[in-house]
Parts: sequence; C-alpha cells; structure tokens
Amino acid sequence: MPDAPRGLPDGLIAVVKRDCPTCELVAPVLGALEGGGAALTVYTQDDPAFPGTVKARVDDSALETSHALDVEIVPTLIRIEDGRETARIYGWNRDEWRAFTGDATLGGDLPENRPGCGSLTHEPGMAEKLAVRFGKARFASRRIGLGKAEDPVEACHARGWTDGLPVVPPTPERVWRMLQGTKRAPDEVIGQMPPNLDDCTVEKVAVNAVMAGCLPEYMPVVLATVEAALEEPFCLHGLLATTQFVGPMVIVNGPVRRRIGMNWRGNALGQGNRANSSIGRALQLVVRNVGGGRPQELDRATLGNPGKVGWCTAENEEESPWEPLAQERGVPEGRSAVTVLAGGGVIPVIDQGSRSAESLAQSYATHLRIVHSPKRAGAPDALVVVSPEHGAIFREHGWSKARLRQRLHELTTIDGDLLLPGAQGIEDGMKPAQVAGKQVPKFREGGISVIHCGGQAGLFSCIVPGWDASGPRGSSPVTREIAE
Repeated sequence: MPDAPRGLPDGLIAVVKRDCPTCELVAPVLGALEGGGAALTVYTQDDPAFPGTVKARVDDSALETSHALDVEIVPTLIRIEDGRETARIYGWNRDEWRAFTGDATLGGDLPENRPGCGSLTHEPGMAEKLAVRFGKARFASRRIGLGKAEDPVEACHARGWTDGLPVVPPTPERVWRMLQGTKRAPDEVIGQMPPNLDDCTVEKVAVNAVMAGCLPEYMPVVLATVEAALEEPFCLHGLLATTQFVGPMVIVNGPVRRRIGMNWRGNALGQGNRANSSIGRALQLVVRNVGGGRPQELDRATLGNPGKVGWCTAENEEESPWEPLAQERGVPEGRSAVTVLAGGGVIPVIDQGSRSAESLAQSYATHLRIVHSPKRAGAPDALVVVSPEHGAIFREHGWSKARLRQRLHELTTIDGDLLLPGAQGIEDGMKPAQVAGKQVPKFREGGISVIHCGGQAGLFSCIVPGWDASGPRGSSPVTREIAE
C-alpha cells in the first residue's frame, strides 16, 4: 500500500459528500464509530457541516485530500497505519464495514448494501484542474500570463503561434490531459526541431497537439509523425528552406486508424475529419512553434500549397487490392505506423473510360510525366493515390502493386531529346550532356509510392508530386511504427 498523504493521522479516514444518499445513510454509522472511541477523521467534499453526527470532520471542498487519496467513490473508508494506507472500502455493505472496523453491531438498522456515488474529483474536467492545482502536472514550458480582458484565441494570433487559423489555447489543464494519451515522459527529448534545432520534447508536442485540436488518443500518432519527420532521410530542414511547393504529408496505417476514427473514404485527402485534420496540423505547428519554421522567414516556399496547414490521411486497407504502404515498407502486419513524405499538392487523374489495367496505367503515366515539369526527369518522387473504383480494375486484372509501379516506371521513361532546352517549344530544359540521345527515367528507382483510399463513387485518382530534390540528396519517405 502507498504512503498516505502527509498530515493524515493514523486511524480511520472517511471521505463523504452531502450530495450522496449513501453518505447520508452512513452518517449515523460514522457518529457511532466516533462515539465508540474509534480514531476517525471525516473529510467532506461539498458541505463543511456534513455529517453533523461527527465532530472530527475536515472541510475538503478544495478536494486536496480526496485527490491525494485518489478517491473515486464516496463514501470511502480508509485505514491508515504508521503513515501508510493498509486497506480501503467504499459504498455501504454492512458485513464489510463491520469486518473493517471490528464493530459487530455496526449499522444494524440500515439496509445490508447500498452503492456509493462518484467522487467530486471525478467530475468532467476535474482531474485536470486538480492535477494542475496540486502540482501533479509539472511543466517545463514557459507559461504566458494573459490580462483579464485579453482574449486567449486572439492572444495566440498576436504572438504568432498560429498557422493563420484559430488554435485551441494550450492551458495547463488541456496540456496535462493531452499528455495522458502517452506513457512517455513529458521531458523526453525526441529530437532537435529544425530550422532552429531547438529540443523538441514530448511536452512541447503535446502543447502544439492541443493547439491543433487533437484528442489525447491521437498523441501516439502525433509523436510517431514528429519522430518520422525528424529522421535524416526525410530532410525536414530542406523542405522548410526550399522555394518549391512541398510540405510534410502523413499517411497512417494499421489498427489505430479505426481506433481514433480516421477517414479513408470520401474526401480522404480533404477536410471534415478531426483526426485527419488535427494530426497533420499538429506536426506543422510543432515545426512553427518549436523549430521556428515560419513563412517568409525560414519557410521560403514561393507559393506553397494548402496541405501545408496540415496534411494527413489514412489508407483504406480493408478494401485495397494490395498490401498497405506501411507493411510494404517493413512494418509487420497488424501493427500501426505513419509514413511521412514530401507532398506538393494534387494532380487530378480523371479516367472514366479505362476498363483494363494497362489503359489505366497509361493514363496515370501521362499525368506522372508532367510532375514538376514535362521538361524535368531523374529526381522527383510522386505518390499515386488510387481510388476504389480504379483499384477494382487493377484487382480484376490481377495487377500487384509492384507490377503497377514497374509499369509506371517504364511508361514514364522519356526520350531525352524531348527534355532539351527549346524542345516542345519550351525554352526550359535539362543539360544536353545529361539527356541528349538517352532514355531518361522520370523518377528515381523506388520514387513512386502507391496508396489506396477515397470514396466509392467516382473514377478519379490523383498524383501527389514530391520534392524535386528527392532521394539521398533531398527527401525520402520515412515510415515509423506507432508505439501505442
């Protein structure tokens, strides 16, 4: 048994509240215990005058003792010996109270059994308030005081903590609640966040997850996302500093998708789902508020793309014709994982006429050839997002994901003379020494990723262009298993 909170005397401790029929029921019993010479102290949660049957009662309306004792139900009767709790019971059961107190005549005129009531410490929102009030929630992050007339949401805007949209003010209570979504220590450093390379702790991730609108159950996904983005192959600093369109895109696989209610069906790449929207946003707010990655400062994107507010989706594994992305990238089947990759917006693929896998692959390749520019090859990555109706065509014709990817690489290999400056009437182009007289792959080996999601209706898929600096000299997708 744990040590009792300091200052509590040895003997019996009862915790009660007037607004509880069972506490009212046992008030005479508590009086009889005190009258019989028992060392009894009663802590009352809501009315200092209750119960009037005992003299040794303590006002616990601040709930400090109830919180320290972790009382869940009232009445609770606890035995303290040598400063340690040795036993406790709750509610009213005549035989149990008699055995606990050693009084064989206790409560003879009462019913044999009555359930207790919920402790005030467990009312909605109270656990967070008590954790902060009594020091259980300790934070290393600097606290910012606001004036009484200052609006918290506007204060976040004024201090530059937002992405331009309103954020949830990160009060200590909210941050403490968010931290309950993980067993990891708040002061654990998970990496140095670029561009400023400041320590990024679990606590700081929780602060920004609150601001993004996350629920505590999203925290394992958010932490894995931040860790994946901090891995060297992803090159987060490069994505921030580039003038190109890209920002982090997050793809979630595994059981956690369903557990936290993610969307992988209609509008899977868009708005409308709390988990999808807030997880991607949390990563971007961490980059902004911990690393200092702000537009027109270290974020040098010429235009950017709307996904840089936060871009996260889940894969439709249950109906996919192929293995999930995370499993393809080495995560064991049945485990949850995130993959972060550079995403530069969406190129729609509208093909409502193809009924063969080859025709559909040809259609995809036509769109892939324009990624970044029809006059560039050899570096870009791309994500192919295959909708259910298109996916059904590949399933019907027995195409594996590997076969589709290989065919797309073949179909996007370009006659190098078409990439020369001036070719196709476009002055832009690649150096003749690189491409003249050659067959040039549009994408590096392994540069095309494929996922399956979207609504059941609509013969539409899409291409998400990556960063022009991909692979060893730029950004590569990173997959990280989620520690749930």
